[in-house]
Amino acid sequence: MITGKNYIGNVLSSIGKITFKTFNPKSNTENDIVYTEASQIEIDKAVSLATEAYKSFKNVSGAKKSEFLNEIANEIEVLGDDLIKTFCSETGLPEGRALGERGRTTFQLRSFANLVKEGSWVEATIDTAQPDRQPIPKVDIRKMMIPIGPVVVFGASNFPLAYSTAGGDTAAALAAGCPVIVKSHPMHAGTGELVASAIIKAALKTGMPNGVFSNLNSSGIDVGVKLVQHPQVKAVGFTGSIRGGRALFDMAAQRAEPIPVFAEMGSVNPVVILPNAAKNKGEFWAKTYAGSITLGSGQFCTNPGLILGMKGDDLSNFIQVLSEEIIKVEPSCMLHPNIIGAYENNKAKMQSQKGLQTVVAFDKDVSTNFARQIITTVEGATFLKNTSLHQEVFGPFSMVVQCEDNEQLEQIISNLEGQLTGTILTENDEIGSFTKVVAALQNRVGRIIYNGVPTGVEVCPAMVHGGPYPASTDSRFTAVGINSIKRWVRPFSFQSWPNELLPQELRNENPLGISRVIDGKTTTNPL
Repeated sequence: MITGKNYIGNVLSSIGKITFKTFNPKSNTENDIVYTEASQIEIDKAVSLATEAYKSFKNVSGAKKSEFLNEIANEIEVLGDDLIKTFCSETGLPEGRALGERGRTTFQLRSFANLVKEGSWVEATIDTAQPDRQPIPKVDIRKMMIPIGPVVVFGASNFPLAYSTAGGDTAAALAAGCPVIVKSHPMHAGTGELVASAIIKAALKTGMPNGVFSNLNSSGIDVGVKLVQHPQVKAVGFTGSIRGGRALFDMAAQRAEPIPVFAEMGSVNPVVILPNAAKNKGEFWAKTYAGSITLGSGQFCTNPGLILGMKGDDLSNFIQVLSEEIIKVEPSCMLHPNIIGAYENNKAKMQSQKGLQTVVAFDKDVSTNFARQIITTVEGATFLKNTSLHQEVFGPFSMVVQCEDNEQLEQIISNLEGQLTGTILTENDEIGSFTKVVAALQNRVGRIIYNGVPTGVEVCPAMVHGGPYPASTDSRFTAVGINSIKRWVRPFSFQSWPNELLPQELRNENPLGISRVIDGKTTTNPL
């Protein structure tokens, strides 16, 4: 049952004065339930509870955290149709998308459960003492990763489950041993509250401390600002726009105690179609990319918004087929009137740029809040001169840049902002003649794809979902997969500590049986 209240730890609360409703973009009507924005008192209480919970939660065993994470997944599944119906009513997305995203969310939670149960993720490192070393004796030093403290997670507009209340950021932070305060996204506050109730139930069932999780409603930016500025908050996770992520990053850096903001932000995900690929498989790739560009109304951070190729008949044919195929796709509903409003505004700004040509734009009547797809094209020289053409248009929009030669192609890639993904479409071993292009692309992205599409982010240990700024605020980390846990920990060393006082991960006998590095050698053996 959705109450419209905030979860301040395990207590429902609604003492604030600001209220709001969510919106069903498909029916173009407000949903019924009224939500109360968290007040300053509730914000302070949630952070205070998280700070207190951290004192014990940071020491909870991997086995117990695993039980907690698995129970969250179980409780989310118990929500059943109520969660799916609420998801759809707040997003306009189809039931299949809701089911798929729920499955991804529970899979993420169980992946982290397995990680912390095994335990080697803490990167335990032991350098034993050498008291007879000359000229200076060597002391015993042992290092492992420890949780950083209370984490604030911002729910994402385009993934109400997988990147929101119990999404990747929350799952990773809880796995690390960090209490989490979620700033729920106002577009899907009901979905957020249902998932929050599942987390709270799981925490109670598994004996986690009160305050290990809170869920705060917000109608705008005020709650998020107060959380980031709160002195007891130690890190922030964000998925959204460059403008929003950069504002949080700057705010956190200006605190008396600066804290890290791990923001996954904008990306146009450049796709390079090499000459032989355009010549031999141009029609195939055009049809494939018509689907990728319009998938989910283009509301993915990995949407292919930029296609680069060599000017000529083969690229012209690719553009023609892409244009013919993309208008065959039935437009679909965007997440919110504000989202489609931004899409239309950004699309119009892009179309007003000198030298940009609209190749095709869907021009039939569509339902309210349904997005019309568009393909544009521009000369390479024009693209190089006008950085406004580099900007993301969030929605079913893509631009084809017609390059004069290899040198211009390489120059364009090298001058792009940081991206989440880059793709190479190639044929008949021609990639060997474009090593500089590949190297330039690798330097600007977090993941490079060979003969595929960027849409779709596999949740696995090898995945990197991040990249140079502004794709993310720290290119050393991924926001997807079990390695994303590294954002919420810091390395910590114990020097000359008695064995019995050390964490179990660092004790001589290795009671957890984890993999450790001892004097430079990886082993599971006791010391």
